[in-house]
Amino acid sequence: MIGIDTNILVRFLTNDDPEQAQKVGVLLDNNDIFVPNTVLLETEWMLRYAYKITKIKILNSFNLLLGLPGLTVEDLDQVTIALSWYEKGLDFADAMHLATSQKYNQFATFDKELRKKVSDISSIEIFEPPHLL
Repeated sequence: MIGIDTNILVRFLTNDDPEQAQKVGVLLDNNDIFVPNTVLLETEWMLRYAYKITKIKILNSFNLLLGLPGLTVEDLDQVTIALSWYEKGLDFADAMHLATSQKYNQFATFDKELRKKVSDISSIEIFEPPHLL
């Protein structure tokens, strides 16, 4: 299995460098690939900020990736939950942080908007410190 960097996914998804995109296609077609959660996080940021790709296109691209044979995501369950929350309005990074922390049932943040959004979509207890546990 081969782990890949963000630039590999970006080439594949954007085809902004056709020669490199073709090489990525060969890599994906002929190998089992591992995608760390951090690569997905960075890829979403790159697509949104550097390439100005819309959220719906990013969601479609990530769902395409998750369905590729031979491609393994670091934690598919967490990524699937995060994509669901991203679709419902959370920032992808926040969604990933929360999905990763969900097993601990509590999440602390000073982000008021995030606290409001999370209360509508998840059972995780989200609060502003200090919070006496």
